[in-house]
Amino acid sequence: MQVYEAPLRDMKFVLHELHNDDGFGNLEALAEFTPDLVDAVLEEAAKVAQEVLLPLNRSGDIEGCTLENGVVRTPKGFKEAYDMFREGGWCALASDPEWGGQGLPEALNKLTEEMICSANLSFSLYPGLTHGATTAIEGYASDALKQAYLPKMVEGIWSGTMCLTEPHCGTDLGMLRTKAVPQGDDSYKVSGAKIFISAGEHDLTENIIHLVLARLPDAPEGVKGISLFLVPKYLPREDGTPGPSNGVSVAAIEHKMGLKASATCQLNFDESIGWLVGKPGKGMEAMFRMMNTERVSVGIQGLGVGEAAYQSAVWYARERVQGRSLSGVKNPKGPADPIIVHPDVRRMLMTARAYNEGSRAVGAWVSRALDAEKHATDPAVKARAEDFIALMTPVVKALFTDCGYESANLAVQVYGGHGYIAESGVEQFVRDARIAMIYEGTNGIQALDLVGRKMPAHAGRYLRSFFHPVSDFIEANKGDETFGKMIEGLEKAFGALQLSTGTIAQKGMKDPEEAGAAATDYLRLLGLVAMGYTFAKAALIAKARLDEGTGEAAFYTAKIATARFFFDRLLPQATAAFLAIKSGKASMMALDADMF
Repeated sequence: MQVYEAPLRDMKFVLHELHNDDGFGNLEALAEFTPDLVDAVLEEAAKVAQEVLLPLNRSGDIEGCTLENGVVRTPKGFKEAYDMFREGGWCALASDPEWGGQGLPEALNKLTEEMICSANLSFSLYPGLTHGATTAIEGYASDALKQAYLPKMVEGIWSGTMCLTEPHCGTDLGMLRTKAVPQGDDSYKVSGAKIFISAGEHDLTENIIHLVLARLPDAPEGVKGISLFLVPKYLPREDGTPGPSNGVSVAAIEHKMGLKASATCQLNFDESIGWLVGKPGKGMEAMFRMMNTERVSVGIQGLGVGEAAYQSAVWYARERVQGRSLSGVKNPKGPADPIIVHPDVRRMLMTARAYNEGSRAVGAWVSRALDAEKHATDPAVKARAEDFIALMTPVVKALFTDCGYESANLAVQVYGGHGYIAESGVEQFVRDARIAMIYEGTNGIQALDLVGRKMPAHAGRYLRSFFHPVSDFIEANKGDETFGKMIEGLEKAFGALQLSTGTIAQKGMKDPEEAGAAATDYLRLLGLVAMGYTFAKAALIAKARLDEGTGEAAFYTAKIATARFFFDRLLPQATAAFLAIKSGKASMMALDADMF
């Protein structure tokens, strides 16, 4: 059974209590967003997620999208839900007020995204991709394009996509073949085929605005020859209403493992009229503006599915009776005890819980940096935020989606055989979560970005934005009477991270394959240390609240228990990651390609 209730208390904790000393807060531009206002938005978002989107999740998965006469139909109820979502202003939550957005903090927006993804991941892609597309247009398009397209996209009347992948090339976009021919004015005719285009065609909005990577006729080979073009499905008339079709057609809907209610399309562009976004040959720069926005959001997708899977597993573990507790009968009036009494079931539930709470805490930290990057008036704060975002974006994308997929698998395991059949609904979480580890750059690509670009950048400057606060926290709290052992565990993991950084830097300079072999383990290690840091902070705060005699003893007691589980059972992965990194590439690269 798919069960979800927005974890509002934990969301309010990470927003209002956990990160008050991170140096990114107290932004004057966001002063109007008081805790009461923020909480009200979260509570209304929870209602939308639970009452409107969750009921469509399983039915949308069963029905899927259909292609009829070149038009994609979304499952029953999606159009009505989207109209309600748009009319409620949810599409415009974090967008710039200049274009009709509400300008809410990104820290709040990401928690809202989490709720939407928990309730209905397929639905989340339609408004989510549009928001990403508006960031690229806002950052790189001409004023005329901004005026013509941003207001309707921000409102959600028009939607947006990103069109990168082609049948013969995936991550290596330097191989793409889509062409853009100048027409003598400021327009171009774009021709080519794109695949794996999420929300590429659907019936939710009156127009779809595609951001398409293509080559100009005189473009050089490789990535440096790629430009970005804005190509609408329908050419707007002078009054802004959709006009004639623009030569964009759907060849097929992809038959996917999951996300059945998200229309992933193969698109053909046949001399479709488009306009340049950014400078010629600088398309990847503009597209990366959208991709980096989406990579953080994809991490939130992993967290969202992980939370829904965890809650569904808890519900089942309380309801399902099987066997007796090892410490004595707990349900004497029944034939057996609920399976939640068994240690191994607790292991699975606590693992998912800890990954969710750890991801939410780290995600809130990064989101506060996103707000500081945009709104801080102190150049030093803005610079530190930019460094931190650059470092942590691949970690958020890869670690959160790894953990979300693991949590979804654990939910199936808790259900046992009932989890493997469709009727329970939890196998959908596994199928839906799997793509998040692949799109927007596979998690292996994220790890290579971390060790190949972010780690060595500016002589390690990005790393200092993370290392310094963690080191300062350890030094300030290592003698704590209650949590000294926890801080000691964090210090050991942080030491492993520092040693691993040095090992990769030293070996990687001589042999790039050494850095490549260590990349995935290094990303996991850095992410675990980040979670450990936030859990240790959370435990100290929770202890202080309990000492004050708070009326929320259950919440803070559970927070401490979850932190202790993380340090006892999950942070030890840091040692394994360090040992794997230290071993080097030798055994990984030993076999010749033809020996596999």
